[in-house]
This record gives sequence, C-alpha cells and structure tokens, in this order.
Amino acid sequence: MARRARLIDMNVTFTTPWTVERFLIWAARQEERYEFDGTQPVAMTGGSGRHSRIMGNIHAALRARLRGTRCSYFGPDLGVRTGGDKVRFPDALVTCTKFPETEPLAPDPVVVFEVLSPDSGRRDRIEKVGDYASVASIRRYVIVESSGVGLLVLHRQQGDAAFAALRLSGEHTLALPEIGIEIPVAEIYEDVDFEDGATSPQR
Repeated sequence: MARRARLIDMNVTFTTPWTVERFLIWAARQEERYEFDGTQPVAMTGGSGRHSRIMGNIHAALRARLRGTRCSYFGPDLGVRTGGDKVRFPDALVTCTKFPETEPLAPDPVVVFEVLSPDSGRRDRIEKVGDYASVASIRRYVIVESSGVGLLVLHRQQGDAAFAALRLSGEHTLALPEIGIEIPVAEIYEDVDFEDGATSPQR
C-alpha cells in the first residue's frame, strides 16, 4: 500500500478501549484516512502518481471483467476486518456477496490487492499476510510491485489455512479462478513510467 503508516498522536487519554465499532464511527468523521491495528487508529499518509496509476489500472481491469457477474470490485474506501480485530483498507478487493453499499466493511472478500511503496514493503509483505490469512474467505492476496513490473501472488485452496506463493513477471497472466477472470500482468502496468524513464510493457 502506498500510504506510509504512523501511529496517531493521542492528545487525549481515552478511558474506553478502542474497538472496531468505535474506530469506524470515529474514522468516518476524520479528514485523513486511517486503519485500525487492533488497539488504536493508524494514520495513512503518502502516495504517488505511480501508485495511483497502477491502482487505477487494477480497478479498470476488474471493472471490465466483472461486469455482469455476481462479483464486484471495490477501491480503498472499503475495509476488511481481519483477525485480532484489525481493519485494513486494501487498494482493491473483490467480494461476491451482496451487501448494503453504505457498510464500511466488505463481507466475504475473496481477492485483495496491495500496491507496494518504499514505505509499505515490510507491512504488506509480512504483517498483512498474517492479517489477510486470518480471513477464511480470502483465497488470493496479490502484492503488486511499484518499483518495477512484478507480482507476488499468495493463494490457497479451499480449506487450506496457509498461503502458497507464486511470482509473476510482465510476460505472465494473473489467474483469479476464484472469481473466474484472468488479467495480463502487463495490463496492470500499462502506461506506468519507472525511474529509469522506461515505460512498462504494453498489452
């Protein structure tokens, strides 16, 4: 995720412990965006044009392929409740469960995407693996590189508790059999400029 996390500065001592429900009510009133680490809010900062373009490409690919199916994609405004009563906001997620779209949390997410940044690598590759693995409905966690073309796909079969890992490069296709679609990796990086001035492969 491209936003760098930091613990917010609590100027007031709270006597009531934080809960997911309290966090969601509080976060809805804030101008900044936050996740919940199970104990207190964590402010999300940062971002870049590259992160935004990659995320937009993911959303466009999901939108085009899921149109007319029973599954829907959502952006980073919809949260995922994970084990330890944490709340994460992935860059993109897919759920095949209908729900009132006024709800702040996704029911039964099946696939989640996080786009890396220099500040988020450890969190997305280590902390969030455990968080998303704790959600039984999540079958695939896709970690998207932003310093070059490449995906780390963590996936599991029905009934498996642990994720298996698969690495994909620009010549590969991301298969998402849980939702019945495939996305060429190059499409995720379409029109993305990297630091050396090169542009990612076109479809």
